[in-house]
Amino acid sequence: MYAFSRINEYFVMSWDALRAHKLRSLLTTLGILIGVTTIITIWTTIRGLNQYVYGQLSTIGASTVYVEKWPWVITGDFWRYRNRKDVTYKEYEAILKYSTLADHVSPQVFSMKTVAFKNEKYDQVFVFGTNDQFKETSNAYPEIGRFLTPLDIQNNHKVCVLGHELANNLFKQVNPIGQRIKIGDDRYRVVGVLEKKGSFFGQSQDNYALVPIGTFQRVFGGHRGVRIAVMTNNPQRLEDMKDELRGIMRRVRKTNPADPDDFAINQQDMLTQLYAQLTTTLFMIVFVIGGISLIVGGIGIMNIMLVSVTERTREIGIRKAIGAKRSNVLSQFLLEAVMVASLGGLIGIILGFIAGSVILAQMDLTTGVSIGAIALGFGFSTFVGILAGIYPAFKAANLNPIDSLRYE
Repeated sequence: MYAFSRINEYFVMSWDALRAHKLRSLLTTLGILIGVTTIITIWTTIRGLNQYVYGQLSTIGASTVYVEKWPWVITGDFWRYRNRKDVTYKEYEAILKYSTLADHVSPQVFSMKTVAFKNEKYDQVFVFGTNDQFKETSNAYPEIGRFLTPLDIQNNHKVCVLGHELANNLFKQVNPIGQRIKIGDDRYRVVGVLEKKGSFFGQSQDNYALVPIGTFQRVFGGHRGVRIAVMTNNPQRLEDMKDELRGIMRRVRKTNPADPDDFAINQQDMLTQLYAQLTTTLFMIVFVIGGISLIVGGIGIMNIMLVSVTERTREIGIRKAIGAKRSNVLSQFLLEAVMVASLGGLIGIILGFIAGSVILAQMDLTTGVSIGAIALGFGFSTFVGILAGIYPAFKAANLNPIDSLRYE
């Protein structure tokens, strides 16, 4: 009880000392405030981005890989990839025939076309040619109607499945199922509308149409590169499946054993790793900048506390003369330094969350209050306050009471 009363007394005395020099105390906190605000702003922004990006990347499917000409992450010589042969429908047929670990395989070709229904017309719409297994490999299931069937693929029917946004734009209040729309110069019957996926960094994931791949090649031309999506239902077999796919592709493309792969096998974790590297680098840069601000703020606190010790030399002498111990003086001045730093940290946390939320709001993203961010900001500011206050507090505690009372 006595210890609590003494700590409370230190708080009151420290607060009175800060209030006595309001402007000086405020200016002293600026370095801490700026540093904590910077760190918390980036922390909040990256946390909101992480929730969004990882949620969107999860729709790709962790057990799906994509065999195609281009790697998703290009390193080294660009022309090495540019001069590769396209992946073709022949490779898709080989994978379908020889793969023992793939549960679903879908070829994908695409083109930008004009799509129209009556007076509604939209240009530059993605039109994909694929098969009935696209729904598993791309996690694209119909909300109403049905998906493409093996019979549609086999007979090259002129049917289509629409993305959620495209269907809403074309049909408004009309039921799209059974309606005929124009894709390019040909008409297709709508058999299904896919579930809504939303947008990814402003790019809609629902503004496209799917048609049988044979129909696509017959109408729009078959001399196009193919992307092959391959999925396994057992994630533990993913690496073995990739090795199997690599062997099939090299055999079909007659790649020399000494030559590197002339195709890419892409998967979700390539994008998540790239994103993690980018955000980690960004955070480290900002962390260093924020750390410099905290160091500058700590130096400012130490300087002001030394000035305060000099200004209050007689006060220290009087306190020691009436029985105050070295530990009492030490605790008081150390607490004052911590309060100055913590005040800056607290304001920095609030401003950081506001700034981070504003940034995320501009991107139509949200985030919540992070206990980790609060602990980080408050912990950093308190730690800086302790470091900055140790020397001035020791100097005050070691003052000779007789010399202090004589100080003018």
